[in-house]
Amino acid sequence: MIRPEWPAPANIVAGTTLVDTPGDGLPAGLALLNQVHGSRVVAIDEVRTAAEPMDADAVTGFAAGDVCAVRTADCLPVLFCTRDGSEIAAAHAGWRGLAAGVLENTVAALRSRPAELLAWFGPAISQPNFEVGDEVREAFMAQDPGAGRCFAANERGRWQADLYALGRRRLAAVGVTAIYGGDWCTYADAARFHSYRRDPDCGRMVSFIALK
Repeated sequence: MIRPEWPAPANIVAGTTLVDTPGDGLPAGLALLNQVHGSRVVAIDEVRTAAEPMDADAVTGFAAGDVCAVRTADCLPVLFCTRDGSEIAAAHAGWRGLAAGVLENTVAALRSRPAELLAWFGPAISQPNFEVGDEVREAFMAQDPGAGRCFAANERGRWQADLYALGRRRLAAVGVTAIYGGDWCTYADAARFHSYRRDPDCGRMVSFIALK
Protein backbone atom coordinates (compact mmCIF):
# COMPACT_ATOMS: atom_id res chain seq x y z
CA MET A 1 0.00 0.00 0.00
CA ILE A 2 1.15 3.55 -0.72
CA ARG A 3 1.01 5.90 2.25
CA PRO A 4 0.98 9.66 1.63
CA GLU A 5 4.12 11.60 2.45
CA TRP A 6 2.53 14.79 3.76
CA PRO A 7 2.41 16.67 7.08
CA ALA A 8 -1.01 15.36 8.12
CA PRO A 9 -1.77 15.27 11.87
CA ALA A 10 -1.41 12.03 13.81
CA ASN A 11 -5.13 11.23 13.83
CA ILE A 12 -5.24 10.95 10.03
CA VAL A 13 -4.73 7.57 8.35
CA ALA A 14 -4.59 7.42 4.55
CA GLY A 15 -3.38 5.29 1.69
CA THR A 16 -3.91 3.79 -1.74
CA THR A 17 -4.12 0.06 -2.34
CA LEU A 18 -2.00 -1.70 -4.96
CA VAL A 19 -2.74 -4.59 -7.30
CA ASP A 20 -1.69 -7.10 -4.65
CA THR A 21 -2.97 -5.33 -1.51
CA PRO A 22 -4.97 -7.83 0.59
CA GLY A 23 -8.58 -6.93 1.32
CA ASP A 24 -7.93 -6.77 5.03
CA GLY A 25 -5.56 -3.87 4.43
CA LEU A 26 -8.50 -1.46 4.22
CA PRO A 27 -9.93 0.27 7.30
CA ALA A 28 -13.17 -0.86 8.90
CA GLY A 29 -16.26 1.15 8.06
CA LEU A 30 -15.37 1.66 4.40
CA ALA A 31 -18.40 2.75 2.33
CA LEU A 32 -17.99 3.27 -1.41
CA LEU A 33 -19.71 5.59 -3.87
CA ASN A 34 -21.25 4.84 -7.25
CA GLN A 35 -18.84 7.08 -9.16
CA VAL A 36 -20.29 8.74 -12.26
CA HIS A 37 -17.50 11.13 -13.41
CA GLY A 38 -19.44 14.11 -12.11
CA SER A 39 -18.97 16.79 -9.48
CA ARG A 40 -21.41 15.85 -6.71
CA VAL A 41 -20.07 15.74 -3.15
CA VAL A 42 -21.85 13.89 -0.33
CA ALA A 43 -21.22 13.45 3.38
CA ILE A 44 -20.12 10.06 4.66
CA ASP A 45 -23.15 9.94 6.98
CA GLU A 46 -25.40 9.96 3.90
CA VAL A 47 -23.34 7.23 2.24
CA ARG A 48 -23.49 4.93 5.27
CA THR A 49 -27.26 5.20 5.63
CA ALA A 50 -28.17 4.97 1.93
CA ALA A 51 -29.88 1.79 0.76
CA GLU A 52 -27.58 1.62 -2.29
CA PRO A 53 -24.26 3.26 -3.22
CA MET A 54 -24.85 6.95 -3.89
CA ASP A 55 -24.16 8.58 -7.26
CA ALA A 56 -21.31 10.96 -6.39
CA ASP A 57 -17.60 11.46 -6.96
CA ALA A 58 -16.47 12.92 -3.65
CA VAL A 59 -17.23 12.37 0.01
CA THR A 60 -16.53 14.31 3.21
CA GLY A 61 -16.12 13.26 6.85
CA PHE A 62 -16.12 15.22 10.10
CA ALA A 63 -16.11 12.75 13.01
CA ALA A 64 -13.80 10.18 14.55
CA GLY A 65 -14.32 6.84 12.82
CA ASP A 66 -15.26 8.39 9.47
CA VAL A 67 -13.62 6.83 6.40
CA CYS A 68 -13.78 8.51 2.97
CA ALA A 69 -12.73 6.55 -0.11
CA VAL A 70 -12.78 6.53 -3.91
CA ARG A 71 -11.81 3.90 -6.49
CA THR A 72 -9.60 4.63 -9.50
CA ALA A 73 -7.71 2.98 -12.36
CA ASP A 74 -6.14 5.97 -14.24
CA CYS A 75 -8.33 8.79 -12.89
CA LEU A 76 -6.85 11.02 -10.21
CA PRO A 77 -7.70 10.25 -6.57
CA VAL A 78 -7.39 13.29 -4.30
CA LEU A 79 -7.39 13.01 -0.50
CA PHE A 80 -7.95 16.04 1.74
CA CYS A 81 -7.53 16.77 5.41
CA THR A 82 -7.37 19.88 7.56
CA ARG A 83 -4.17 20.86 9.31
CA ASP A 84 -5.86 20.28 12.68
CA GLY A 85 -7.21 16.86 11.70
CA SER A 86 -10.87 17.76 12.11
CA GLU A 87 -12.09 17.16 8.54
CA ILE A 88 -11.35 14.77 5.68
CA ALA A 89 -12.49 14.19 2.11
CA ALA A 90 -11.78 11.98 -0.89
CA ALA A 91 -12.47 12.88 -4.52
CA HIS A 92 -12.44 10.92 -7.79
CA ALA A 93 -11.19 13.24 -10.55
CA GLY A 94 -10.99 12.03 -14.11
CA TRP A 95 -10.90 14.70 -16.77
CA ARG A 96 -14.70 15.02 -16.84
CA GLY A 97 -14.93 15.43 -13.08
CA LEU A 98 -12.05 17.90 -13.04
CA ALA A 99 -13.66 20.01 -15.75
CA ALA A 100 -17.02 19.82 -13.96
CA GLY A 101 -15.52 21.16 -10.71
CA VAL A 102 -15.38 18.12 -8.44
CA LEU A 103 -12.29 19.41 -6.61
CA GLU A 104 -13.69 22.90 -6.13
CA ASN A 105 -16.97 21.43 -4.88
CA THR A 106 -15.11 19.22 -2.42
CA VAL A 107 -13.22 22.19 -1.00
CA ALA A 108 -16.49 24.14 -0.72
CA ALA A 109 -18.15 21.23 1.13
CA LEU A 110 -15.53 21.35 3.89
CA ARG A 111 -15.97 23.81 6.73
CA SER A 112 -12.39 25.04 6.98
CA ARG A 113 -10.79 27.70 4.83
CA PRO A 114 -8.89 26.42 1.77
CA ALA A 115 -5.62 27.65 3.29
CA GLU A 116 -6.14 25.18 6.15
CA LEU A 117 -6.38 22.17 3.82
CA LEU A 118 -3.77 19.63 2.78
CA ALA A 119 -4.31 17.71 -0.45
CA TRP A 120 -2.61 14.52 -1.65
CA PHE A 121 -2.67 13.24 -5.22
CA GLY A 122 -2.66 9.46 -5.44
CA PRO A 123 -1.65 7.33 -8.44
CA ALA A 124 -3.09 8.39 -11.81
CA ILE A 125 -2.17 8.13 -15.46
CA SER A 126 0.74 10.39 -16.41
CA GLN A 127 0.89 12.89 -19.24
CA PRO A 128 3.04 10.75 -21.61
CA ASN A 129 0.36 8.04 -21.54
CA PHE A 130 -2.85 10.07 -21.47
CA GLU A 131 -3.86 10.99 -25.01
CA VAL A 132 -7.03 13.06 -25.46
CA GLY A 133 -8.84 14.94 -28.20
CA ASP A 134 -9.48 18.63 -28.82
CA GLU A 135 -12.74 18.50 -26.85
CA VAL A 136 -10.91 17.76 -23.60
CA ARG A 137 -8.43 20.61 -23.98
CA GLU A 138 -11.21 23.00 -25.00
CA ALA A 139 -13.33 22.03 -21.97
CA PHE A 140 -10.57 23.18 -19.63
CA MET A 141 -9.47 26.23 -21.61
CA ALA A 142 -13.04 27.52 -21.77
CA GLN A 143 -12.83 28.03 -17.98
CA ASP A 144 -9.10 28.70 -17.65
CA PRO A 145 -7.11 29.69 -20.76
CA GLY A 146 -3.90 28.99 -18.85
CA ALA A 147 -4.87 25.31 -18.65
CA GLY A 148 -3.56 24.96 -22.19
CA ARG A 149 -0.11 24.62 -20.67
CA CYS A 150 -1.21 21.26 -19.23
CA PHE A 151 -1.55 19.77 -22.73
CA ALA A 152 1.25 18.82 -25.13
CA ALA A 153 0.61 18.26 -28.84
CA ASN A 154 1.60 14.86 -30.18
CA GLU A 155 2.46 13.63 -33.67
CA ARG A 156 -1.07 12.28 -34.18
CA GLY A 157 -2.63 15.72 -33.98
CA ARG A 158 -4.01 15.02 -30.51
CA TRP A 159 -2.96 16.03 -27.00
CA GLN A 160 -1.16 14.52 -24.02
CA ALA A 161 -3.03 15.73 -20.93
CA ASP A 162 -1.42 16.22 -17.52
CA LEU A 163 -4.08 15.30 -14.95
CA TYR A 164 -1.77 16.12 -12.05
CA ALA A 165 -1.05 19.63 -13.37
CA LEU A 166 -4.72 20.25 -14.11
CA GLY A 167 -5.64 19.20 -10.59
CA ARG A 168 -3.03 21.51 -9.08
CA ARG A 169 -4.33 24.45 -11.13
CA ARG A 170 -7.92 23.83 -10.07
CA LEU A 171 -7.01 23.64 -6.39
CA ALA A 172 -4.67 26.63 -6.47
CA ALA A 173 -7.45 28.71 -8.03
CA VAL A 174 -9.60 28.18 -4.92
CA GLY A 175 -6.78 28.71 -2.43
CA VAL A 176 -5.46 25.18 -1.79
CA THR A 177 -1.69 25.32 -2.24
CA ALA A 178 -0.42 22.59 0.15
CA ILE A 179 -0.51 19.78 -2.43
CA TYR A 180 1.53 16.58 -2.22
CA GLY A 181 1.99 13.39 -4.24
CA GLY A 182 1.40 13.08 -7.96
CA ASP A 183 4.54 11.10 -8.77
CA TRP A 184 3.17 7.90 -10.35
CA CYS A 185 1.81 6.54 -13.60
CA THR A 186 -0.86 3.87 -13.39
CA TYR A 187 -0.51 3.01 -17.08
CA ALA A 188 3.27 2.52 -17.02
CA ASP A 189 3.54 0.59 -13.73
CA ALA A 190 1.59 -2.61 -14.33
CA ALA A 191 3.21 -4.36 -11.38
CA ARG A 192 1.61 -2.03 -8.85
CA PHE A 193 -1.38 -0.32 -10.45
CA HIS A 194 -4.60 -1.12 -12.27
CA SER A 195 -5.05 0.90 -15.49
CA TYR A 196 -8.25 1.05 -17.50
CA ARG A 197 -6.40 2.34 -20.57
CA ARG A 198 -3.97 -0.55 -20.40
CA ASP A 199 -6.64 -3.18 -19.61
CA PRO A 200 -10.36 -2.28 -19.63
CA ASP A 201 -11.10 -5.42 -17.59
CA CYS A 202 -8.80 -4.35 -14.75
CA GLY A 203 -9.68 -3.93 -11.10
CA ARG A 204 -9.56 -0.70 -9.12
CA MET A 205 -7.29 0.80 -6.49
CA VAL A 206 -8.95 2.24 -3.39
CA SER A 207 -7.69 5.53 -2.03
CA PHE A 208 -8.94 6.21 1.49
CA ILE A 209 -8.56 8.65 4.35
CA ALA A 210 -9.82 8.08 7.87
CA LEU A 211 -10.22 10.05 11.10
CA LYS A 212 -8.95 7.95 14.00
